[in-house]
Amino acid sequence: MPFFRKLSFFVFFTALVAGILMFKPLFYVSADEIGDIQNEIEKLSKDLEASVNATTPLEKELKSLEARINSAKAGIAKAKNEAAALAVSIGEREEALVYHYQIFSNRVAESYKRGRTFNPLSLFLSSQSANQLTKDLAYQESARAQDDRLIRSLSEEINKLNEDKQKLESDQVRLAALSEQLDEQADFFKGEVVKAKSYQSELSSEIAQLSTKLQQIISGRQASLNLPSSLGAGALVCVDDRKIDPGFGSGFAFFTYGIPHRVGLNQYGAYGRAKAGQTYDQILRAYFNFNEYRDGVSATIKVNDSNAMNKGNIIWTGSLEDYMKRIYEVPGSWPSEALKAQAIAARSYVLALTNNGDSSICANQYCQVFKTDPKGGDWDNAVSDTSGKVMVADGQIIKGWFASTSGGYTFNSGDVWSSSTSYTKRLRDTSGDVNSFSDLNEKSYDKDSPCFYSAQGYRSQHGNSAWLKPSEVADIANVILLARADNSLGDHFCQTDKNNSNCGETWNEEKVKNELSNRGMSYFSNVSSISISADFSIGRTTTVTVNGDGKSENFPGNEFKDWFNLRAPANIQIVGPLFNAENR
Repeated sequence: MPFFRKLSFFVFFTALVAGILMFKPLFYVSADEIGDIQNEIEKLSKDLEASVNATTPLEKELKSLEARINSAKAGIAKAKNEAAALAVSIGEREEALVYHYQIFSNRVAESYKRGRTFNPLSLFLSSQSANQLTKDLAYQESARAQDDRLIRSLSEEINKLNEDKQKLESDQVRLAALSEQLDEQADFFKGEVVKAKSYQSELSSEIAQLSTKLQQIISGRQASLNLPSSLGAGALVCVDDRKIDPGFGSGFAFFTYGIPHRVGLNQYGAYGRAKAGQTYDQILRAYFNFNEYRDGVSATIKVNDSNAMNKGNIIWTGSLEDYMKRIYEVPGSWPSEALKAQAIAARSYVLALTNNGDSSICANQYCQVFKTDPKGGDWDNAVSDTSGKVMVADGQIIKGWFASTSGGYTFNSGDVWSSSTSYTKRLRDTSGDVNSFSDLNEKSYDKDSPCFYSAQGYRSQHGNSAWLKPSEVADIANVILLARADNSLGDHFCQTDKNNSNCGETWNEEKVKNELSNRGMSYFSNVSSISISADFSIGRTTTVTVNGDGKSENFPGNEFKDWFNLRAPANIQIVGPLFNAENR
């Protein structure tokens, strides 16, 4: 395709991108409508993908154009240099031509005079011999021939000078126009790419905001599960649903690895590491990035009766070490190295959270669990053995977060909350390599936790279990397929067994199947099997494959989880990034 035809194509192409910019719709998102938010995220994601796809060839063409422009400009610069040299040469040649022309004019005049006065007889008479006469005649002929050649040479030079002047003037005009044209084309393409990049940045920002909002809503619904963030919130009561008969025969349940929030010290992981012979230092350095310990730290700690920092009434005030003796986060019967690791993490946490005691701290799992009576026993010994010891990174005491059960993987604070920290880390918390769920179940340090691998939520009419009927899983898969086909329908996909005041008309299983059929799409009536693929290096489910009715569909792990948490009955939820499917 010729270069300028390519440009015409990309002018049209970028005009389409500009059109997208001009007519980008405004979105309204209701605070509680998860379906609407998911739809907007998908719509924005598709717009972003379309913009990136449109911009990618434009960027490639821009790079190619810039290379051609640079090459052309190099040629233009060379041509300009040659033109400048030619102009100098023409000037010099004109001066020389004037000089030679004057000489030639004199010679022509003399030749004319000689021609008028020349008499062959006088030459004959003046010659002393025949030989001299021949020489004189030859000289006269040679002079005339030389004059003729000079006349022709001067004429040709004059014509060549005129041609070179005309070419020089034409080249200067053409080179100036070409240079301007190339600059205009480059500026146009650069401008369109900047617009597209700005649009993509705007879309990415909106997607991030909506995704955050969606996760906040789902987290709010999951709060009804009352999952403890640490062991101090009470005994873990996760139940192994694989041992429960729901009363409807075959079915599926989705088991999550760990429970929120999976940042910092994995309490059951510390227990498993201590049992394996690790010291408190090895345990803490496994879960945190820090430079050193600081010893002998002291402060006065104030405890309030609210669920937050600096709220409610002060119910206790005392020294840092007296406060530490009243922390009830892990069982006192655990190995001493696990208790020491917990003590140092909790001490670091309270000092970082309260700015060395300037603020008051709450007494429950929203901060860390505290009781006014000392815990005593081996916990008291662990506090004394680590008295005043905290973890320090870049000169600052770190916030030593901890969670009851990480399910084999911990995450950076930025993966879970809004702010990322250098001292929290993504960790595969296992004693060896993991390539399968069975490897993970065998090698995870926190495998002894009852919430290491469990299904969350239940229905009392089905044995207080999280088992789903094959038709219910089929419905969730059908909802995802219909949402993909028309992302404006999310208002209809809320749970069918609840009163959804924030949704529109909720479509039941049959309605969803009918809508798929009306669009010429096949649907699941029953699910025969489910397979799960995961990235075991980071601890995330990557693909959920649903099989049934002679067909198979693959769903990205996050997509399946979000729609599952919206559509699944009762309070049944998937509560983490890594999950598996069990069937009975």
